[in-house]
Amino acid sequence: MNTLNEFSFPTHIIFGPGARKRMGETLLSRALKRPLLITDQGITSLPMTAEICELVAAGNCDVRKFDGVQGNPIYSQVQAGLQAYRDHNADCIIALGGGAPVDVSKAVAVMVNHPGSLFDYEDRSDAKPIDKPVPPILAVPTTAGTGSEVGRSTVISEDDTHVKRIIFSPKLLPNPVFADPELLLALPASITAATGMDALTHLVEARLARGYHPMCDGIAIEGLRMVARNLRACVDYARNGTGATPEHLTARGEMLLASIMGAVAFQKGLGVTHSLAHSLSTVKDMHHGLANGIMISYAMAFNAADASLQPVFRIMAQAVGAPEESAGGFLRWIDELREAIGIPTGLAGQGVTDADLENLTRFAFQDGCHQLNPRTVSADDLRNMYAQSLRV
Repeated sequence: MNTLNEFSFPTHIIFGPGARKRMGETLLSRALKRPLLITDQGITSLPMTAEICELVAAGNCDVRKFDGVQGNPIYSQVQAGLQAYRDHNADCIIALGGGAPVDVSKAVAVMVNHPGSLFDYEDRSDAKPIDKPVPPILAVPTTAGTGSEVGRSTVISEDDTHVKRIIFSPKLLPNPVFADPELLLALPASITAATGMDALTHLVEARLARGYHPMCDGIAIEGLRMVARNLRACVDYARNGTGATPEHLTARGEMLLASIMGAVAFQKGLGVTHSLAHSLSTVKDMHHGLANGIMISYAMAFNAADASLQPVFRIMAQAVGAPEESAGGFLRWIDELREAIGIPTGLAGQGVTDADLENLTRFAFQDGCHQLNPRTVSADDLRNMYAQSLRV
């Protein structure tokens, strides 16, 4: 685990401790000279950002930093990033951070050579095609959750309504990805927990999603094993201030791989948890991983009521080592994990009230993720899941 490795599935991934140190030579080999580094305001002041800039400069590059990304990314952040790209006369983008900087990086890359609004290229039947060159995107993930670094899409919200829009194209795949677990060693416990629950939700929903995709199913199950082995340990290491021990590095590396595998697996589809979570981000600006971590128990209880899904729940329960290999055993394992890593059991303490139910339900029902949920979901079902989470 603690050695350098390379993969090309679905993109070129340089994985292992010190992977980031390959950045300068990679830029040099591709004759890229003027990268724009896109990151967020939480990362920009950390030592890793200065180190990344030094590594890039070692490739004889003139790097400029744009750190105007915040929380759930919105269109105005993309526009500001595009202006920074043009002001620098950049020839590539380096995405440093979690899902938000990576998504903004992809959106900026689309807009470099595609005129009009970003949302003209939204993933819908009447959208304009992304048919012009997109500048190279190199990704350096600093969390283990979204897996956006190996995804073909970007999710950007409207400024006023916070409605999430999805832009999709194979051209948005970063290449390469420098997946370096050393960059996750100082991640706080709360972020480790929330992003880890995001990865877990991707893996669970991908395995349950409608359709036939045995490759994604297999990847999802192996990713679940990795989360079960390592998420609780990573949170404990963060709480205890554990440094770069071999055990900590291995756990962070496996969580980073589990995050990547979750994003690969959900090519098959996602489900109702994500519709519930997307709406919470839209209406309440809640962190996506936290929203998934809270709502997954209610969503999985809904799915577990379908008798035809019991075999899949047994497989997942076995993968995570639940004492009881059943749907009930798997649900109890999730609840115990949430409690151990500090994820709230409901929405009542998160600024959500009964007055939000109609808005939350409306946006969740409009969200496309639940269409691939293995059990058909109605608006009333969504409202009931939110209501249950408010009564805890």
